[in-house]
This record gives sequence, structure tokens and C-alpha cells, in this order.
Amino acid sequence: MTGTTWPGSSPGGLPRYFADLFAALRRRTDVATSAAAFGEPEAGGTSWGPDAGSTLTRVRASRRTPPEGTDVLDRHFALFGPAPRRASLVTHFHGPWAQESAAAGEGRAAVALKALVERARYCGSDRLVVLSPAFADVLVERYGADRSRVAIIPPGVDLERFTASPVPDGPPRVLCVRRLERRMGIDVLLSAWPAVLARRPDARLDVVGDGAERDALRRRATDLGITDTVTFVGSVDDAELARRYAASSVTVVPSQAWEGFGLVALESLASGRAPVVTDIGGLPDAVRDLAPDLVVPAGDAEALAHRLATALDGARPAPEACRAHAGRFSWDVAAGRHAALYRAVAA
Repeated sequence: MTGTTWPGSSPGGLPRYFADLFAALRRRTDVATSAAAFGEPEAGGTSWGPDAGSTLTRVRASRRTPPEGTDVLDRHFALFGPAPRRASLVTHFHGPWAQESAAAGEGRAAVALKALVERARYCGSDRLVVLSPAFADVLVERYGADRSRVAIIPPGVDLERFTASPVPDGPPRVLCVRRLERRMGIDVLLSAWPAVLARRPDARLDVVGDGAERDALRRRATDLGITDTVTFVGSVDDAELARRYAASSVTVVPSQAWEGFGLVALESLASGRAPVVTDIGGLPDAVRDLAPDLVVPAGDAEALAHRLATALDGARPAPEACRAHAGRFSWDVAAGRHAALYRAVAA
């Protein structure tokens, strides 16, 4: 397996997914798995070095030869990793890299080059893995992938790292765990917040995460006059994240684009907290069978405010129901499906 970064060096959904899947595969006796990415590796993993330098420098660093006897190379980012040589190639699709870069303001030439690299990598893979049917559609429609080569394997959640507890007494708290980027919808959440306060003046909003939009979002909160009820926490470690979930009443995932599944929604459920999510990508898959009314239209601040307010008023699944639902998303099951895929593609 090859990734981008290990989660200790770069917090975020993809590094955590990569590390947790690797840990689950290592527990199996029917497949021998190694993993490499940039940054400080987790148990059993290796590192290509610090997560620093130009893209070209990191590409070269990641081209190290895979271990002798490798049957399957599983890439979790199209750009990084060695050539498969005699190994079969599996590639995970976690999102449209070129389009995300365009949304972040990169120039046309860079975006076009990334799109070419993506298409070549995906079309050159023996099998492709996505987390949700929505991203299978993106691969087929945007990149021309053969649907018969796309495997849909939902992620898991660590039920030991996150534990359920009763919703605490006191002022209700809404928790949002997101990178501070345009597509994450934090601006829509801030726009919705005054309407939440109109119904629940005692409500508080905690935004965990960091990113390029941090200063702009702080200014937006100031313009809206909500700075006394909104806290930008910044990045936190796993232990503090678990404490933040426990301190919340409800969580929110207001993404506006390109959400393969939304691991934070599963983390919230495992912590016994109902997540209000948008109808983007695979986010609805996390909650549809628990409470479909937790899904709101992306970009609709009014609908988001209404659903958050009603959730704070008690219209939400109980912590026990959230936790039980999270139990359906097991890393052991996800690892088993990956192991079966590896055996099939190596045959």
C-alpha cells in the first residue's frame, strides 16, 4: 500500500483511512501487507521521508522499489508510489485531484496536467476502489473508467478510539471537524449560524481543523457578529478529538463537493453523536439507514440552520442508536473485502 502522508504528520480523512485500513489488514493472516507514505509512520509502516519539498521531489522519493515478492500494489494517491513492475495495480479513488486543485485556485495548466495524470493512472489500473456509489459514478463519467473494474468498499471506523457517552448538560454545542477549505462548506455553516442562534441563543459552535480558508472564515464570523459563539479550535490530536466529540450535542458535515464518504460522520456516530450532513457524494450513505432526515441540501444555509436547531431541540437519534449504527462499519469487514480483492486481482 502507498499513501500520501501518515496521520501523525498530516491530520485528515485520507491519512487516517490509509493508516486504519493498513492496521486492519495487518491483523489478517491471509495477506501480508506493507505500507509506505510520507511523515512519521504508524506501527509496521515505513516512510519515504518528511512531508516536504516540491511535488516532483516527493514523486521521486515515493518511487522506491516495493518489497520483493509484491503481488499487488495498492495506491491511495495516483501520483505517489513505485511502478507496479510485475505486480497487479489497484488504485483507490478518494476524489478528483485536478478539480479539487481548481477549486483551490490553481492555474489552468497545473489543473490540466493533474487531470492527465489522474486519467492515465486510473485507466492503467487493474482494479479501482471507491468508498461509495457516488464516487463510482465519478470515475466512470469523468475519467472513463470501466465500471466492471470498480469495487465499492465502504470504510470502517475505530470503535475503540471513539466511545459513546451521554450528551452532556449545559449549553448545546455543535461540532464541525473539517479542513478549512472552500469545498468543505464552513462558510455556509457560518451563514446558517445566526438562524440557529435565533432559536437557541445558548448554542455554541466549535470548528476543529485548519487550512487555507482560516483567515477568511474568521473574518466571515466577525462580519456576521457571531464570534462570541464560534470557536476556531485548529488542529487537534486523536485524544483531543475524542474529547471534543464527547463534549458536543450534535455534529455537522456541511461539505459542498467531492465527499467520497465522510469518515468524520462515522467518527461522530461511533461517539454517539448524530451528524447533520449534506447530500454530497457518499455522505448520505453514512446516515441514511439511521435517520434520513439528517441529510440536508448542500449550500442551503436555511435548511442547515433548521435541521441543526431541531437536532439541538432533541430531534436526533439517541447516542445508543448512533453507536449501534456505527458498528455496521467495521474495519475488519473492510479489510476482508480488500484482501478478497487482492487475491482476485493477483490470480
